Amino acid sequence: MTVADKGTAGSTAPPAPTGRERRQHRRYRLDLHASPYLYIAPFFVLFAVFGLFPLGFTAWVSTHEWSLLSDEHVFVGVGNYETLLTDPYFWNALGNTLSILLLATVPQLLAALLLAHVLTQRLRGQTFWRMGMLLPNVASVVAVAVIFSQLFGRDFGLINWVLDSLGAGRIDWQAGTASSHVAIAVMVAWKWTGYNALIYLAAMQAVPREVYEAAHLDGASRLQQLFLITVPMIRPTIVFTVIVSTIYGLQIFAEPQLFGGGGPNGVTGGASRQFQTLTLYLYEHGFNRGFQFGYASAVAWTMFAVIVLIALLNYLFLRRIRSAS
Repeated sequence: MTVADKGTAGSTAPPAPTGRERRQHRRYRLDLHASPYLYIAPFFVLFAVFGLFPLGFTAWVSTHEWSLLSDEHVFVGVGNYETLLTDPYFWNALGNTLSILLLATVPQLLAALLLAHVLTQRLRGQTFWRMGMLLPNVASVVAVAVIFSQLFGRDFGLINWVLDSLGAGRIDWQAGTASSHVAIAVMVAWKWTGYNALIYLAAMQAVPREVYEAAHLDGASRLQQLFLITVPMIRPTIVFTVIVSTIYGLQIFAEPQLFGGGGPNGVTGGASRQFQTLTLYLYEHGFNRGFQFGYASAVAWTMFAVIVLIALLNYLFLRRIRSAS
């Protein structure tokens, strides 16, 4: 017998697993593969109940003449959408929303970028200034709208008092289309500029200081460093704030509603609908005109489509800028 044969003859095969060991192995493999899905399941369950189901149900309601004043829900297909797209008040509300969005978002994000750049410098009491940036965002939307409505008051508003003192005359901010849009945009910008500034500040903290030191040695000014170094390096954060601000601006409700003084005048966005937004238009038909939930649901889905379209255009535009640079 050779050495190999002796080794083979002397070795023993591993014992076959028992039934208990096989069951433990199966439980282990099941736990290994199923546990991650069980951990995240609560989120998807809640999202399905409070997110997907309302979306689907709203889409179903939008295809009916659905009113709380009647038990009959007549199927009309796309009839509500056809009525919506031929309603001049809808297009007026869409135009007002886009106008306020541009007037509020563009200056807001530019100011936030400049403020964040200033806060990256060596300042005394940096923590105080950074906390101060967040205070407007902490304030209630209702409180902000009420205060600014008083500031833009026609007869006793502080802004008109200053304009009158300078000889520019008083402005009826609520009566005009452009003036009302400016007033509402100022409310939105005041509340969200500091919030976006802190987001930019957090992104700027990740930019290596050596890059700024090298630019300083090359003679670049602070402003040149901001636009030639900081902006390209925090572009993903800028894309995020642009998209989020766009989504919020398209859903603006409390500011124009309270600027109009609440009540019917606030819901219609002024006597001539000069500052009625899409959400106010939705609210008017859903709760002020016979509870027309079918038509209001069609407005909601149209708003959803507009938000997705504009967010996608923003993303493609900013992506094109990034690829070109």
